[in-house]
Amino acid sequence: MRQSISELLSEYNQGREILSSEKLIFQGVTGRDIYNITAPLTDRGEQYILGRVEPRDSEHSQVIAFRQRGSEWVAAPDIPALTLQDPFWCRIRGELIVGGVEIFPHPTEPGHLGWRTKFYRGKDLKNLEHFATGPDGMKDIRLAELPSGSIAVFTRPQGNPGGRGTIGYLEINSLEELSPATINKATLLQQFIPEEWGGANEVHVLTDGSLGVLGHIACFDQAGARHYYAMAFTFDPLTKKAGPMGIIASRSDFPSGESKRPDLQDVIFSGGLLRLEDGTAWLYAGLSDAEAARVLIADPFSVKSRGLGSSGEEAGQ
Repeated sequence: MRQSISELLSEYNQGREILSSEKLIFQGVTGRDIYNITAPLTDRGEQYILGRVEPRDSEHSQVIAFRQRGSEWVAAPDIPALTLQDPFWCRIRGELIVGGVEIFPHPTEPGHLGWRTKFYRGKDLKNLEHFATGPDGMKDIRLAELPSGSIAVFTRPQGNPGGRGTIGYLEINSLEELSPATINKATLLQQFIPEEWGGANEVHVLTDGSLGVLGHIACFDQAGARHYYAMAFTFDPLTKKAGPMGIIASRSDFPSGESKRPDLQDVIFSGGLLRLEDGTAWLYAGLSDAEAARVLIADPFSVKSRGLGSSGEEAGQ
């Protein structure tokens, strides 16, 4: 059953529990904002966060790798930047996969931008090569390696089909099959009411074979301002059925701060989950298209979590 943001928020507010909340400190970049970050990844024995870096008054962005140095994250000049927005990463068959959104002049609407998702692969962050591009107009394409060896692909078409943005699912046998034509064959999950939209941001493979999907759900208010919330659900790749969605964080759960524009103040963009053995998880997120932070919450994919179906501990990412 589809639920609206207002219904999901009502359920969330009844059990809201934020254990810790903090902004992240980034060094090595001046005069630009850092937001829409990933969860940390281990690369050649060190911890990194990938972040969207751009001027406050621009959409022209770079994805920069920040290396952990104590409690801070320092730009790594030895790792090539990518001309992308909204980075993500996963591992498929031993390879590191990094992706993000490429913008370009819209082919039929002068003065507007188009976008598409680009994928890179390699043994580490220093050795990534472009290998696939998604359909024009589609963000939030995410991959995960299934226990069967197949590759799960979550998509987010807009328009016809897709409306303002919905989640699709398909499976491929190899990364070589990842193409616009293949991606456009995804079956839509029908999770959002027509006035709202959402997408997948990160996929965790759980020990019972199901997938834990971290994503976002969003809407406009009557004044045209955007409202984005972090959400999660489980997905069974055998039955192709999604479990119920639940909101897991809102902008008010994070420290207050700056915003790229007034209509983006109530926006968080789910970057990734760092799941811990004690049943909690750090949610890494972009704030108001201007800053980055993390909150400590109950792991939404723990068997003890309320409202998100049964799952298990993460098998790998």
